[in-house]
Amino acid sequence: MTDAEYVNIWMRPERPAYGPKPAYSRAQITEAAVRIADAEGLEAATMRRIAAEIGAGVMSLYRYVPSRDNLVELVADRLQGEIDLEGLPSGDWRADLTRYACEHRAMWLRHPWVVTVHRALPSYGPNQLLLIERVMGVLDAHVSIDENLGLMAMLNSYIEGAVREEISWAGEVRRSGLSESEWTARSYPRIQQLTNSGKYPIFTKIVMQARQPHLSYDDRFRHGLERVLDFIATTLPRTARSPAEAIRRDHPPIAQPAAPCDETPAVAAGRDETTGDPAPASGCPVCGNAIPGTVTGRPRRYCSQACRQSAYRTRRRA
Repeated sequence: MTDAEYVNIWMRPERPAYGPKPAYSRAQITEAAVRIADAEGLEAATMRRIAAEIGAGVMSLYRYVPSRDNLVELVADRLQGEIDLEGLPSGDWRADLTRYACEHRAMWLRHPWVVTVHRALPSYGPNQLLLIERVMGVLDAHVSIDENLGLMAMLNSYIEGAVREEISWAGEVRRSGLSESEWTARSYPRIQQLTNSGKYPIFTKIVMQARQPHLSYDDRFRHGLERVLDFIATTLPRTARSPAEAIRRDHPPIAQPAAPCDETPAVAAGRDETTGDPAPASGCPVCGNAIPGTVTGRPRRYCSQACRQSAYRTRRRA
């Protein structure tokens, strides 16, 4: 198809101005494609298979969706519509972008075949446009449009890169026929050989000291997301920051020593195992500042109300 012949799928009328009402709709065709892709992968969602799914003739579908590329555009926009954007922007940019990132990741995990979708150019479907307006609207009042584009590109690159790795790893483990713990156990002799050689000090440090590889995928994603949001925070004016955000930026947390490897995961993560609250520490677990003493009642866990609210929001989002 030449440039002169190309017409954006969203500019094509779904039904002719005259004549009988169409027997099918693009929405029906798109939903059928998604069902097939969920079961067997996107490559299985051919026009012939979709026609059989909805009980139509193959050639009749081309009146609704002229090409395979158009079908992929419709499917991609349909998936973007699963990202819940209700209430964005809310005025709390960090909470909004956290919610968007988690919704985006969840959509990919529901449809892991989305990693095979290759779209060189955007087609600007209705759901994609809503996403642009709502998500970029979160930072619109605080940064220039060019800065906004750059920050969104960075955020989306993190989200998609992290979830691609998660989906790819799950696929490799599944193809191996082993559970994740069995796969790790099978790799142990090689890892032991490398660490015992003394030739790879950084790799050895990763094996012996790093905690991040042992986090769940959810926790690992949130850990990386917080680092991205921390960077975005540095680009925003002071007026865009909440009290808790101001504390994090103006008073960086005091570094805590790594927990011994024989502690339980709950304790090692700095949380009380029975209540889920931050474990008592010498400093505030949010900002690291000293915690004022109390004369009566329970000991305080945070240095301020702002830090307590920040910790509460973090637990709610987790």
